Amino acid sequence: MKKLLLLLAIGGITTSIFAQDEQAAESNWKKGATVTLNFSQTAMENWAAGGQNAISGVALFNGFANYAKDNHSWDNTLNIGYGVLKQDDADWFKSDDKLEFTSKYGLKATDKWFYSALVDFKTQFTKGYADAAATDMISNFFAPAYLNIAVGMDYKPNDNFTLFISPVTGKFTFVTDTALSTSFGLDEGKELRAELGAFVKVGYKVELMENVHYTTNLGLFSNYMDNPQNVDINWDNLITFKINKYLNASFIFNMIYDDDIKFDTDNDPTTAKVAELQWKEMFALGLSYSF
Repeated sequence: MKKLLLLLAIGGITTSIFAQDEQAAESNWKKGATVTLNFSQTAMENWAAGGQNAISGVALFNGFANYAKDNHSWDNTLNIGYGVLKQDDADWFKSDDKLEFTSKYGLKATDKWFYSALVDFKTQFTKGYADAAATDMISNFFAPAYLNIAVGMDYKPNDNFTLFISPVTGKFTFVTDTALSTSFGLDEGKELRAELGAFVKVGYKVELMENVHYTTNLGLFSNYMDNPQNVDINWDNLITFKINKYLNASFIFNMIYDDDIKFDTDNDPTTAKVAELQWKEMFALGLSYSF
């Protein structure tokens, strides 16, 4: 029921964002989205150098709806991604899985500063495993999910840069599958961990050269009550290379450090668990359509 209510809430919010009155959209709204489908295949037989047959696909949706009128601004983004991979006779295995929604309201304080409130939500859609052969689930829908609710100041000198600073932020970690609670910093059997701290989010986008665009978002969180010096990091980077109207290439790099997520040292389960830097990169070529 919690999952259903959350999806209905997100669906209602995003529907209202992308279904604004046409006249208002023309005057006060900037909206757009990009849908990308990437596909790759490797097939071989009697190949002396060796290798594996493989097939993979990734679907991405990146949408935004930003409102500005007088002293008010309201910025919204929705990012969805899902990818799968299959090697030889192994089962299908997900290579990407994300659902991210951010909404930020601002009231102008000066020419470039806004009093702001932000809601930031992240989770994934399906069960996750360490690899295609693993049977022990390590993640699931809403296990984990992260919700940040913050108030502070937002510096917006132009449409390409934003610096949001919040001294009062509530960070909520949800793990509805309690078998995974301790994997994400919760006490055994618990579904919710609440933290109070400071939050900084930086967003920047630029055209590096003709048809090459770079977008980055960096989020930093410090828990006032538990090791505030160990700052949680979530850094997303995207470089797109537009080949023509429908064909492009993408390079995606994500980096995460969460002090509450522990790993076996050197993959040895007999050693003490420690927080480690997590990173993922992906290069893809495929179809893309913007509207």
